[in-house]
Amino acid sequence: MSPALYAFIGLAALAANLPFMVERILFIWAPRQHKAFAWRLLELCLLYLLMGGLGLWLESRLGPVHTQRWQFYVTTFALFVVAAYPGFVWRYFWRKPGM
Repeated sequence: MSPALYAFIGLAALAANLPFMVERILFIWAPRQHKAFAWRLLELCLLYLLMGGLGLWLESRLGPVHTQRWQFYVTTFALFVVAAYPGFVWRYFWRKPGM
């Protein structure tokens, strides 16, 4: 594997954990109270789409884009959620309430 692929995987892992580390809604608005879990899920889905678009763009620069079926997207989303697990644990299990 090339260093660029390792960088992309690292960027995807960072993107998967961002919703649990940043308290701003959609990384723009600061809520008055703690951000709800539904916002974090929405951000996780949006970042998955962003990373998928980036991956598609990078693949198109190397050559023809391979067509994918729904199984590919379900599998990559599951891997994205697994990559978000450390951020989820940090947010909901390790931190003290009110932090």
